[in-house]
Amino acid sequence: MNDFDLLVLGSGPGGQRAAIAAAKLGRRVAIVDRREMIGGVCINTGTIPSKTLREAVLYLTGLSQRELYGQSYRVKDEITVADLGMRTQHVIGREVDVIRSQLARNHVTVLAGAGHFLDPNTIGVTGGPDRERKVTADHIVVATGTTPARPDTVAFDDRTIIDSDGILHMDRVPETMVVVGAGVIGIEYASMFAALGTKVTVVERRERMLEFCDLEIVEALKYHLRDLAVTFRFGETVASVERMAHGAITVLESGKRIPADTVMYSAGRQGMTGELSLEAAGLAADRRGRIKVDENYRTEVPHIYAVGDVIGFPSLAATSMEQGRLAAHHACGEPVQEIHELQPIGIYTIPEISFVGRTEDALTEAKVPFEVGVSRYRELARGQIIGDSYGMLKLLVSPEDRSLLGVHVFGTGATELVHIGQTVMGCGGTVDYLVNAVFNYPTLAESYKVAALDAMNKMRHIARLTQ
Repeated sequence: MNDFDLLVLGSGPGGQRAAIAAAKLGRRVAIVDRREMIGGVCINTGTIPSKTLREAVLYLTGLSQRELYGQSYRVKDEITVADLGMRTQHVIGREVDVIRSQLARNHVTVLAGAGHFLDPNTIGVTGGPDRERKVTADHIVVATGTTPARPDTVAFDDRTIIDSDGILHMDRVPETMVVVGAGVIGIEYASMFAALGTKVTVVERRERMLEFCDLEIVEALKYHLRDLAVTFRFGETVASVERMAHGAITVLESGKRIPADTVMYSAGRQGMTGELSLEAAGLAADRRGRIKVDENYRTEVPHIYAVGDVIGFPSLAATSMEQGRLAAHHACGEPVQEIHELQPIGIYTIPEISFVGRTEDALTEAKVPFEVGVSRYRELARGQIIGDSYGMLKLLVSPEDRSLLGVHVFGTGATELVHIGQTVMGCGGTVDYLVNAVFNYPTLAESYKVAALDAMNKMRHIARLTQ
């Protein structure tokens, strides 16, 4: 008999949920991760630190209060890396304690060390020099996550030329910064440092940023980032980065040279599979370190599963959690429903963006008719109270059956607000529900009713003209 029914490699969101779900089903479960990485990339270097950093930036700069108290308002004049790091380390410590408690409470064995395959059912756990423990399991879940991709052509030094992990180890807030890559991570950090007063230049080889988002929402974000002195260089490719004694010069293929104290590369993520010895299990990863899985998160070796960022899109903590739970249930032979197709996207820029469903561009391309209903925070009492005059919520409504096709939010609380729309869509509700529902006043949630009435009035106008 094997040592465990289920063994999980990696203790990030996907790994945690897989281990705890299997434990709750009465299985013998173990989870393998390095002692200093309990909680995975999500807790230690990714999601939680970056979102905590954002919260610290918003508070210390007083940015969200300037509408009320003037553009010069700040909680603290000279913001240091120590100010930002203090809050981050506090939250990381608390989150790690919560995870350890959850694993212990559910009797999940934690094996400290780095795991790798010795054969399809055996994992070697290396906890230090010349020490290896062998453990066997009926089922194995790979949830090792990703690390920032580092192009070979870039001489990273973790001080002047850094990736997103290096943000947490900076010794000072730079006066100038170049962010290479306008994806989610690049734009999130660009907005944070711009809020701190750093002069940020974003270089992106594509012609626009966040292509999967609603164009109007992205344009609104771009406007506010420009207001924070962010410069965008779209359609530009970095030829080289020249490190100097006090900073670096980013050289573009167009010949432009951009000086900065710090250059942050955001060139996507690489699956952490290089040290897993996948070949010993009969598996292989693609060139980005990702593992191929089926609809049940099984790899080509039926008793081995993979979940989370290591399998690629959508690479979100929220979806990773659900993937881990579903993989564990399938491995344990327990029936479970698939992940709902309506998955919200949250982007923690300043201001934040969130949406669920389809965009105007996607609906237009698919020749699906829709009506737009818009609500602006400045028209809401709650928007005036909190000093957010730029936020907006947009509903895309089907004129045929009045269902919601998409919900797009920009501004304070966007990542929370979107779930109201997600719930209405997931339960098959229509715009009529939002028109007739009573929302607390004054709230930002009231924006749903305002946007719904806007869409309804437009559809009513068309109906009158066609009678």
